[in-house]
This record gives sequence, C-alpha cells and structure tokens, in this order.
Amino acid sequence: MSQQVIAIDGPAASGKSTIAALLAAKLRIPYINTGNMYRAITMYALDSGIDLETKCTNEVFAPLLDTLKLDYIQTASGDYELQVNGILPGLKLRSPEVAAFVSPVATLSFVRDWLKDLQRDSAKPGLIVMEGRDIGTVIFPDAAFKFFLTATPEERARRRLAQDGETFDGATLESVARDIAERDRIDSSRAIAPLKPAADAEIVDTTQMTINEVIDYLARRVNNECS
Repeated sequence: MSQQVIAIDGPAASGKSTIAALLAAKLRIPYINTGNMYRAITMYALDSGIDLETKCTNEVFAPLLDTLKLDYIQTASGDYELQVNGILPGLKLRSPEVAAFVSPVATLSFVRDWLKDLQRDSAKPGLIVMEGRDIGTVIFPDAAFKFFLTATPEERARRRLAQDGETFDGATLESVARDIAERDRIDSSRAIAPLKPAADAEIVDTTQMTINEVIDYLARRVNNECS
C-alpha cells in the first residue's frame, strides 16, 4: 500500500521548499520540510560551540543529538514550523552560517539515521507533503506521489541570491552559482542517500515556470490521481 505522502525532492535552490509549502496550503494538508531538520541540527551544533570545520563526525554528533528534540508544530496561522528544543528558530535556520555546513552534516550516517526515524514518524494519517533530497528514494520509497523539481544552475543561483538572509554580504551571481554547484556535488556524490530522482519520480523543470504555475500543475496531478 502506498504511503499517503507527496514527496518533493530536488537540488538546492530548485524552489522545492516554497513550492511544497504553498502546495500543502492549497491542498489544505500538513507540510514537512526535512531540509530544515538538517539545518536545525547544524544550527544546534554551531550554537553548542562545535567547530564544524574540523569536528563534523558521527562521534561528535552522537552525544549531541541526545540533547536535541525536533517537532513540527502547527502555528496559530495554520502553518507548520519546526520547533527546536521548544523554540521556533525562524529565519536563523536559513542563515549563511548554517548553509555553509549543512551539506557535510547531512553526509553523516548517524545524523541521517537519527532523522530517518523522525521523518517517518512525522507521516500522520491522511495525505501530507514532505520535501527534501531523499524523500522519494529513501524515506518514503512507496510514496503515493513523487516529484523531483529542478531548474538550470543559473536560474537556481538567481533564486538563491534573491532570498533574504540566504547568502553572505557581497555575494554575486557567480559566487552563489559556485556554492550551489559545490552543494550539488556533495549531495549527489555522498555514499549515503545521494541526491537523485527516484526511478518512478516525475521530473519537473521549473526554469521557465512561475511559482503559481508549478503549484497548479502539481495540484492537478495529485487531484487527478485522487479523484
């Protein structure tokens, strides 16, 4: 039996977080951003004083995660936000400092295994949207819907540069494109759960599409299958 999950995967700055959140709102179902879970762990490690330049290892994170509690909660506005040890970190999750280390943290087997159980537990009865990089391949290989969002490297760099707080001061289109290319390389070549479309995922190139066009397209695909 297929899991009642709409899996949305894709590379950095492909628009999947924005699309997933708005699609969930349109369908009036919960939304889980798994990328924010990795960002939360990275943020927590940095706040705990861990030098991730030299100490990004399973051995360091094993005791650290014993003191971390992550929960997706529904806010008064109806949105779902990630709570980190009872606190909503907000835009701090999207800071350049966190972004600089989230990829190496995400390569750690202990971190991925710890989050895999949490992510699977997040799937509640009824249809949900879950977004990340390995939802359709690892977390929910039997998801009812699998979409892999992508765009050209240049378009992804433009989108990232336009997002407040996502890049360091002085960033240029060229520097952001290099950072995204390196993120792609790390995510695609890691030994555990590498970034790639599931064999049965629908690949959606959003380069020439507006946000609303993408949302409407995905909503039609889901509604057509569910009707």
